[in-house]
Amino acid sequence: MPHSSRFIHRLLALLAPLSCLAPAAAQTAPAKNQVKVSDESQRKEVSLTVYNSNFALVREVRKLDGLSKGQFELEFRDVAATIQPETVAVKPDTKGLKVLEQNYRFDLLTPDKLLEKYVGRDVRAYRYHPATGREDAVDAKLLSVTGGQILQIGNEITFDYPARLAFPELPPNLIAKPTLMWLVDNSAAAAQNVEVSYLAQGLSWNADYVLVVNDKDTQGDLVGWVTLSNNSGTSYRAAELKLVAGDVNRVRQEMAGPTMAKSARASVVADAGFREEGLLEYHLYTLGRPADVLDREQKQVTLLEAAGLGIQKKLVFSGQQYYYQSQFGELQKNQKVSVYLDFENSEKNRMGMPLPRGTIRVYKADGAGKKQFVGEDAIDHTPRDEKLHIKVGEAFDVVADRKQTEWRSLGTCSSESAWEIELRNHKDENVTVEVREPASGDFTIVESSHPAKKESSSLHTFDVSVPKRGKTKLTYRARVRWC
Repeated sequence: MPHSSRFIHRLLALLAPLSCLAPAAAQTAPAKNQVKVSDESQRKEVSLTVYNSNFALVREVRKLDGLSKGQFELEFRDVAATIQPETVAVKPDTKGLKVLEQNYRFDLLTPDKLLEKYVGRDVRAYRYHPATGREDAVDAKLLSVTGGQILQIGNEITFDYPARLAFPELPPNLIAKPTLMWLVDNSAAAAQNVEVSYLAQGLSWNADYVLVVNDKDTQGDLVGWVTLSNNSGTSYRAAELKLVAGDVNRVRQEMAGPTMAKSARASVVADAGFREEGLLEYHLYTLGRPADVLDREQKQVTLLEAAGLGIQKKLVFSGQQYYYQSQFGELQKNQKVSVYLDFENSEKNRMGMPLPRGTIRVYKADGAGKKQFVGEDAIDHTPRDEKLHIKVGEAFDVVADRKQTEWRSLGTCSSESAWEIELRNHKDENVTVEVREPASGDFTIVESSHPAKKESSSLHTFDVSVPKRGKTKLTYRARVRWC
């Protein structure tokens, strides 16, 4: 064998063991340019826990098919555009799948973004000629898009060129929808279920109530609605829907949500309605059926119904704390009296469920039996067995005058004053007006024409009966110390 042939033969023999190792090394190296895609078509289940402070917890389970062994990139698409990436939690059903790195890509493909990415690059400009009905194409370089498009065509620089631009390829990192990009290490080439949860903004809900009162203002029927808004940038079909009611603390913002509870006499609307349970110090409501929560949609779901609850109409005339600190004389003339509806959120009153924060709108039938809107008020989260005090509006036919008949100083921050309040009733029925007199500091009624009820050290009330088409005067003398 020639010397050169023997040398080549010995070299191949030395390299042979290394060539056997090459396939094994290739198997452990990350697979370059290998990108797997997961979208909403792989969802097996999805649930939304929505708070009424413009955020929600999204939880979904997807079946990932065709996963290879080793390291590769996985595009997790169809997440909320308002996702908080730092809140993402990934839970595979086996320990063989690990997420080594996560990137949130939100540089969305828009005309403006596309133009920005092509600054300094070649494009093609198509200009339409009405005379010929054809488009002529010219090659150009896009120099700037600030304040308008500036093009270089041949040796000339031009702007506001009347043409449409075409681009040879899609720039890297521009995507149609927000996407989570994961670097994944997978030890087994098999389909897996992966549970992914995260917080997202743009999902919120609020409660609305409709109260229809009877002709005597003594009973009412209450219906509660949940209004759910989705502005998260993605849709959730056949989602398990949960609502949280209560004031939930968050870093840099507060958030709150709703709740609802079943009682023996207040009913959810059918078996597929909401069921209530405690959650820490909040209330959690779960809808008993799947619901489609579509992007850019406002959805309403019945929350509760309560029929025949007892209510009490109250006419209230209120003063101010500062009235007792100086000499005023006549303070109010023809002042309207406020109208309130009170009812107790209790089982004995056919309710007894936690009511989420919301708005109550009140209706009453007119003489023809047609319902008319008579007022609305906002309520805070209201536990069971608490009383609601709903302001409907101002009475049209009941007015009052208030004047200070005497005032004298008893020291630096103390006074004694005498008051006269004239209540006039222009209705064809007798009414009772609750006069509420608050004061800052210690408040003592020295004498009065009507019994005074001491609600606290700084509040006294008087129940004053006013005959139909008549008037009643309330007089009293008070001593107040405010420092």
